[in-house]
Amino acid sequence: MIRFTRGLTMLLPRPGFLLLAVLATVVLFSSSLSAQEGRPRPPQFTSPEVKADRQIVFRVLAPEAESIRLDAGDIPNLGRDTSLTKNDEGVWEQTVGPVPAGAYRYRFNIDGVSVMDPKNPITSQSNANSWSLVVVPGSELFDTKDVPRGAVAEVTYYSKSLERFRRMHVYTPPGYESGEGKFPVFYLLHGAFDCDDSWSTVGRAGFILDNLIAAGKAKPMVVVMPAGHTGPFRSGPPQEGSRERRRDEFEADFTGDIRPYIESHYRVLTDRADRAIAGLSMGGGQTLTIAFGNLADYGYVGVFSSGVFGIDGGGRFSRPGPPWEEQKKDVLDDAKLKDGLDLVWFATGKDDFLLRTSQLSVAMLRKHGFDVVYRETEGGHTWLNWRDYLSEFAPLLFK
Repeated sequence: MIRFTRGLTMLLPRPGFLLLAVLATVVLFSSSLSAQEGRPRPPQFTSPEVKADRQIVFRVLAPEAESIRLDAGDIPNLGRDTSLTKNDEGVWEQTVGPVPAGAYRYRFNIDGVSVMDPKNPITSQSNANSWSLVVVPGSELFDTKDVPRGAVAEVTYYSKSLERFRRMHVYTPPGYESGEGKFPVFYLLHGAFDCDDSWSTVGRAGFILDNLIAAGKAKPMVVVMPAGHTGPFRSGPPQEGSRERRRDEFEADFTGDIRPYIESHYRVLTDRADRAIAGLSMGGGQTLTIAFGNLADYGYVGVFSSGVFGIDGGGRFSRPGPPWEEQKKDVLDDAKLKDGLDLVWFATGKDDFLLRTSQLSVAMLRKHGFDVVYRETEGGHTWLNWRDYLSEFAPLLFK
């Protein structure tokens, strides 16, 4: 008998009772194990399986499903029929490719319900959804190599401009953790259907920078990937004024909160020659507005698959008020601001639906005396191009 300080007592179990308890536990465990062994073992398989010839095999177990389709918009030449075929074990399967080396988002549509691949732990976020992610190796640009590695941090900050907490991703180069030295900073913006996670997952930005730095092709730099959306995403035409409001909100957050946070929390250089900004699609439009609203602050400007939205005079990108060129006329015609602007760089695919927007934007800037580098590539509005554009643009920075 053990006596506690408050006068309570507890009787210890006798040895016979203890032995019975142990035997009962063993019997229950054995019965449970036997029941499990009696069930048919689920089929074993891998998904996705990337083959040596760059074919991808997608599989999912769904014995009761009636139909399953593959949803993977970035995979080239996928065709209209994306149906999977079921085998005798209830595993559905589809093989695609060979495909170019790249990172591809995908999901399964099972009887009308979109689901991620339960066999694949690798994911990528967009603005409205999460996706499973498969990486097909074979690229000198973004393959995982045995080189010094930087780090990508998910950073939460409080935006005083928007009065709420926000998130961004920040890449720091190899050697940053030593605590020595300051680095130039590159702000990299995402597109309309993406979020701050996208450049570092499907965009492979960290791997691209690691490989370029290791090869001596790019200078070590801090890369800031902020969230370009300030509210819930709505598909279809926005309510009147809402697009402009969200654009103004992001510009206020970027100028009033993101840049000050980075410059006070990271070891970055703050001269114009040490600051770059670029973006794809929506982020390219934001880049032009932010850079040409503060042109004395940026030495390098990059626009991927984008331009001044509405410059072609119609369509869903038209905006009320004076044209962008008229709004920025004083900046565009200020010769002093051109001194110290080392690079304005555009690239767009020949099949991109914003090709005309890019071409007109480049022509407009050249008309005002800007020395614009313009690249027109194969392909369309896709991550297959944007990773390449980043790998071409980054080596040109901070020379």
